Amino acid sequence: MAEDRVLRVRALLDSVRAEGRTALTAPEGRVVADAYGIAVPGEELATDVDEAVAYAARFGGPVVMKIVSPDILHKTDAGGVVVGVEGAAAVRAAFREIVDNARAYDADARIDGVQVQELLPRGQEVIVGAVTDPTFGKVVAFGLGGVLVEVLRDVTFRLAPVTADEALSMLDSIRSAEVLRGVRGQAGVDRWAVAEQIRRVSQLVADFPEIAEVDLNPVVATADGAVAADVRVILAGSQPPPRRRYTREEILTSMRRLMQPSSVAVIGASNEAGKIGNSVMRNLVDGGFSGEIHPVNPRADDILGRKAYKSVTDVPGEVDVAVFAIPAQFVAKAFQEVGRKGIPNAVLIPSGFAETGEHGLQAEIVAIAERYGVRLLGPNIYGYYSTWQDLCATFCTPYDVKGGVALTSQSGGIGMAILGFARTTKTGVSAIVGLGNKSDLDEDDLLTWFGEDPHTECIAMHLEDLKDGRAFVEAARATVPRKPVVVLKAGRTAAGAKAAGSHTGALAGDDAVYDDILRQAGVIRAPGLNDMLEYARALPVLPAPRGDNVVIITGAGGSGVLLSDAVTDNGLPLMEIPPDLDASFREFIPPFGAAGNPVDITGGEPPSTYEATIRLGLEDPRIHALVLGYWHTIVTPPMVFAELTARVVAEFRERGIAKPVVASLAGDVEVEEACQYLFERGVVAYPYTTEKPVAVLGAKYRWARAAGLLGGGS
Repeated sequence: MAEDRVLRVRALLDSVRAEGRTALTAPEGRVVADAYGIAVPGEELATDVDEAVAYAARFGGPVVMKIVSPDILHKTDAGGVVVGVEGAAAVRAAFREIVDNARAYDADARIDGVQVQELLPRGQEVIVGAVTDPTFGKVVAFGLGGVLVEVLRDVTFRLAPVTADEALSMLDSIRSAEVLRGVRGQAGVDRWAVAEQIRRVSQLVADFPEIAEVDLNPVVATADGAVAADVRVILAGSQPPPRRRYTREEILTSMRRLMQPSSVAVIGASNEAGKIGNSVMRNLVDGGFSGEIHPVNPRADDILGRKAYKSVTDVPGEVDVAVFAIPAQFVAKAFQEVGRKGIPNAVLIPSGFAETGEHGLQAEIVAIAERYGVRLLGPNIYGYYSTWQDLCATFCTPYDVKGGVALTSQSGGIGMAILGFARTTKTGVSAIVGLGNKSDLDEDDLLTWFGEDPHTECIAMHLEDLKDGRAFVEAARATVPRKPVVVLKAGRTAAGAKAAGSHTGALAGDDAVYDDILRQAGVIRAPGLNDMLEYARALPVLPAPRGDNVVIITGAGGSGVLLSDAVTDNGLPLMEIPPDLDASFREFIPPFGAAGNPVDITGGEPPSTYEATIRLGLEDPRIHALVLGYWHTIVTPPMVFAELTARVVAEFRERGIAKPVVASLAGDVEVEEACQYLFERGVVAYPYTTEKPVAVLGAKYRWARAAGLLGGGS
């Protein structure tokens, strides 16, 4: 049956193509809908007035009449739609009006006739569509219907095709989800019927890559079903060439030699201070890289005490990585030699390629790389750090604090911000990698490697775009169950298809597509650079939560209110404290304090009150995460609070009770040292902010859900 429907639609699309058209007419759209079981109202194509009257009489009620023309895509703009027509005289008048309006709109348009369609009952109008996104390919969309889709932009997206459950989840992902459940006495819609429309459209575009857009707008959803009043299908003018793809094994093999090399050649190595080739050599040597370092420079015999070679082909033995530190115009010739030498990885630091308009020069080196099977990092990058190998292949400042955070950036400036943050916060990293122009290696290659790297516990990536969104999603889905992936996506403005032929098509390239699909992949999207960096260093510190019950314990009522707001803003539920637990908390706080949630112990309490309430929060199995609000007093100084909190948390973790604990410290400058002390001991703490610690906790919860450690979606 599935094969039959594909053959029917294939024949139709081929005939449309043969006529030189890209837009299907309404009757042709009906053929597609019928083949894929997309529910549509009864309709017929009337080629003259008498046929229109007969069809309308057959439907036995009000009808909708629409112009059918392969040359008129937006029927309403042409005055080609009349709604609620009833009776022979009205049908005749509407037919003539529609045809006259169409001829006035476009005198040369071919008119096939007028579609006579059953008028659907009143219901909730929604849109179901699919679009070819420039990053993610075929994407299915769902939201409020009519022109509101572009005004309110209350739309959600998923990669096509979707499963039945994924389609159903889309109904809960829009801001207006409550409307679909029924409000003010109105019945909710048939959710499964709407979800089926979504699923079937997603399968259609997955089966036919040449379909650029599908627009069911509106779909009239009622308690009894969901029917598409209008079906619009648009074909792509051309298909982009397929991107070269590598298997997971191929990626891991090349990435292992890049990130764990035994031998590195520096093409353009120099003895002259201030040159990039000198800086790269010094960082490799001074950084303690234990592998072989081979300088390549035709005008030098010795560089930094190491024998220099005229060409990389003269270097004895195997070389894992060739680092280029020569001007762009000389790269291609040297790259040929790298290929002939059989070096699997090239790191191109120089700029002067596609980022400056030299697309041909970049295409030339990519072609050489593909010819010889060389994977290419860059060009236009600061290099890369692989700390566990003591490898600093960059012209920037060295960094050698080993740890579990892998950081990547598309921008050199952002890369240096990453470096400075890591140094200031003493964040241990497993790698820092620049991606630059991403002529070959990109985020999905790195993500595949870091997902397997035993030294990496969390991956954070700054990106401006994705070359292959689907490959990234595939890599993220393989990684997220084991490690958090944090992404800072720059550029929130819509790239949108300005000449889109449908409401759905106008959303292509929208930042909301990134937002929804990254969430679908389980990725944590950071709102800003500092957020990305803080998530990266904090998420490995926190244990994964085992439930949704969050409790706030605070020494200041004002902080408690702000912390409550932050918990809600991050999509976390404040636990409703049961009576017995409420009574237990009250035993430790003064009469003028407040139990409930937040638990307000008041600011004048001694360390013993903080300790007793924190112990209770960790001891009770119904509580899954603690948010602490500290207020600086002489009664309980900052370091006293930090030491007791760290001691109690450590004690419980030794007993096998590991709950995420975050803290907000308000006070004089001493709270900064206290926060650092707590952070180093597994409590994520920040001074002068109630938002940041809760945002980190929210990120940890989002990862835990995506990783399947908690119930519910991400």
